[in-house]
Amino acid sequence: MTAVTANAIERPSPNFGDRAPGTKVDMVVVHYTGMETVEDALHRLCDAGAHVSAHYLIDEAGQIYALVAEEARAWHAGEAAWAGDSDINSRSIGIEIANPGHEYGYRDYPKPQIDALIFLAADIIQRHGIPAVRVLGHSDVAPARKQDPGERFPWARLAEAGIGLFPPADLTPDAEPPVLEAFTAGLARFGYGTGLPGTDPGTLITAFRLHFRPDHLTGPLDGIDGARLRWLLDGTHELGPET
Repeated sequence: MTAVTANAIERPSPNFGDRAPGTKVDMVVVHYTGMETVEDALHRLCDAGAHVSAHYLIDEAGQIYALVAEEARAWHAGEAAWAGDSDINSRSIGIEIANPGHEYGYRDYPKPQIDALIFLAADIIQRHGIPAVRVLGHSDVAPARKQDPGERFPWARLAEAGIGLFPPADLTPDAEPPVLEAFTAGLARFGYGTGLPGTDPGTLITAFRLHFRPDHLTGPLDGIDGARLRWLLDGTHELGPET
């Protein structure tokens, strides 16, 4: 029994399959549920007719629910890509965070919920050897379709706890804004899937900002965008998946 299963309520979902042969789990993908209540979310994630699931769900009080075994392929990412790989479900652990989302009254994530996420993610990362660069949001891997976990999600706090990456607040902005083509190329090098349907430079910039600059989602590129992307690229030793 792991630290996670000892603290989780089992709510088995029938919605899973086999991971692609030979695929190593090397990603964590964080979602919000986007439903009015946690029970609504649990019902949907465990409904065989819904064809969606995740490995875990965390409610606002910090209770962890275990839905799909980690060795199985949960159905959470959908049409998605990262660092050249398009079968994100086969190489990721999906974690749903109970939050109404932008459609039903998006709100801040409570401290007990984020504390539980840090506990859960740290355990997963340690057991699977997942690099910080591959702790991502649904909006990172599906930028044309998704905006969760959204601009209220505390990526900086997670990074302080050793979960994922977030540029330091005192990073010096570049003197000049980046050139759009060069910035987009940098996003692709970092991992964003530029070939996904509906993806254009504006979509990628919004996805980047949702994660790495959530207090500034609109407006032209500037020196802060450039400095933050350069920090992510320069500070990351392994950008792509292991082969």
